[in-house]
Amino acid sequence: MNWLEVSLTVDGELAESVADVLARFAPNGVMTEQGVKFNDEEDEGTATGPITVRAYLEADSQLEETRQKLEEALFYLGMIRPLPTPTYKQIADQNWMEAWKERYQPILVGERLLILPAWLENPEPKRIPIKIDPGMAFGTGTHPTTQLCLELMERSFDRRPKMEEKTSSVLRPLSVIDVGCGSGILSIAALKLGADKVLGVDIDIESVKNSRENADLNGVGEELLLGQGSVDEVLASQFEFKSAPLVVANILGPILIRLFDAGLADLIESNGEIILSGILEHQAQSVVEAGEAKGLKRGEIRQMKDWVAISMTR
Repeated sequence: MNWLEVSLTVDGELAESVADVLARFAPNGVMTEQGVKFNDEEDEGTATGPITVRAYLEADSQLEETRQKLEEALFYLGMIRPLPTPTYKQIADQNWMEAWKERYQPILVGERLLILPAWLENPEPKRIPIKIDPGMAFGTGTHPTTQLCLELMERSFDRRPKMEEKTSSVLRPLSVIDVGCGSGILSIAALKLGADKVLGVDIDIESVKNSRENADLNGVGEELLLGQGSVDEVLASQFEFKSAPLVVANILGPILIRLFDAGLADLIESNGEIILSGILEHQAQSVVEAGEAKGLKRGEIRQMKDWVAISMTR
């Protein structure tokens, strides 16, 4: 079946009324679209500007009749307040879910990792697959911040056994704390790289739920501890452990700086390491200075496009 898309671009006050009218004739609901602006570096996006309201009419034998009734309803609404002329566009039918899935392909990360959309078979059996549903929370593996963090994590696990041979300190990250776990991708990767136990926390309860769903996709069970919270809750002993040899935090640069003031460095065990990501290039020095002020030493820095990930040790 083909479809006829009808759309109107209106201000916020009219959008709801227009959507109500279109919904009477659209069997699959109505979609609204609005521009986004970023007020500062921590803003996740604030809606701004006019709103485009779209609906899809079935291109069946009743299409012309349906279209006439829709335009009549819009005419009466326009008598209350002027409306723009609706725009129409023919849309060929397709399998929307399959088309969406085609956008996501396996991503090779580092030397051993592979981010794998959950519905695909592993094309690289020698790599460690991390299955992720891209429809879930932030952290699907497509963004440079996630990939940089995974690369540094892999390097951390690879080098620690060699370090253990030279010192009595146990440096292998048997436990890991993931601050701002998002989709759980870093927590899952840590377990697959060799961690015995990982604590993942996020202030968003939906992220915690999504992390568990992705953990299930990867066969990860009780070895991944998940909870709502951040640095304060971990340090307050609300979870099984409150420090670890390896801590990861893929958030945003300004938030990382604030978390250092909240005690982020205290999550790192002696001789331990923290991997910080979500940092824009121009923010990197400020993040490093915030860590150094808490007694940390800067280690490796990696960059991809405008994004930076930083390793620091305690």
